[in-house]
Amino acid sequence: MPKLAFFLTALALATTAQAKAPRDEVPAATPIGKPISCINISDVRETRVHGDQVIDFVVWGNKVYRNTLPYACPSLGFEERFLHKTSTNNYCSVDTITVLQSPGLSHGATCGLGEFQQVELVKEAKK
Repeated sequence: MPKLAFFLTALALATTAQAKAPRDEVPAATPIGKPISCINISDVRETRVHGDQVIDFVVWGNKVYRNTLPYACPSLGFEERFLHKTSTNNYCSVDTITVLQSPGLSHGATCGLGEFQQVELVKEAKK
């Protein structure tokens, strides 16, 4: 039986823009095309957690794929980091993530991902 390689991805990325916005605020976005089931892990450059139910995956070319989890994932919005285990090189809608909690990066809630919808973020007008 071939040995399965597991990719362990812990993503805890917070941007300066996120720090200024409330944790649960989901930036406005316009959907592009139809949702897809999977995105390649190696294409992901950054993740942005917006509350307990929305994660934006930024890939090469600054494309953004929004994943709205089917159910809220307790503490995801507070911790803004998660663990993903897979035997493939993809994030897929059938996969789960586990919230990493401080201190010591202990495991929190495990939650299912939704489909990946490419979006164009709406630019805010300068005040």
